[in-house]
Amino acid sequence: MSDVERIFSAFPETLHKEVEKVIEVLPWSNHQLLWRGQIQAIDDLIHSEYIVVTLDNEPIYIPGRVYFNEPLHEQEHSLTDVQKSILNCIYLRHCDGFVRQKRLERLLNDRNYFITPFLFCLLGEYVIEILDVLDQHISPDTIHNYVRFIMENRTFWQKTESRMTSYWNEYYRARYPKISNYIGRKIATKLQIEVSKRFNTAQQ
Repeated sequence: MSDVERIFSAFPETLHKEVEKVIEVLPWSNHQLLWRGQIQAIDDLIHSEYIVVTLDNEPIYIPGRVYFNEPLHEQEHSLTDVQKSILNCIYLRHCDGFVRQKRLERLLNDRNYFITPFLFCLLGEYVIEILDVLDQHISPDTIHNYVRFIMENRTFWQKTESRMTSYWNEYYRARYPKISNYIGRKIATKLQIEVSKRFNTAQQ
């Protein structure tokens, strides 16, 4: 699968015309990444590994990591709102946590369901500052998207929850001896409560 095909496969087919426009602004020719103040040569702009989830019964293949520099401001500014959301999702998979956090902040008011898998993946990562921003996105206006995604991806939800717990144990247990005080656990509990409500309602 080519890098361009990897980008297409990360989004529903109904969005592919929009994705095509986003692909045009990605800096494909630049294989030198500015990361942590240093220029680093990179061979592949998209990691070969990917995360497979389901979105409205359609398989979606989310890149493990991307290594693009960010596009020129003028090019990004020319995109439509939906195209900007797609672009921000791509950079949520960036190797630089600061880039991921910045792009997540740009999605705080976004209610599109297609962004949910990208945001959900962040729960299984270890950068606590990103989890704090993610918690802001999971609001009464958006939580139904997360519940909907969990109902479609029960196994992935369990894996993500396990990863979150592992990162707490590895990096944050000393700061938060009680896992219930850790932001990742708080998010997972909030989602689990909503999933249980949905399940109980369906059983009635």
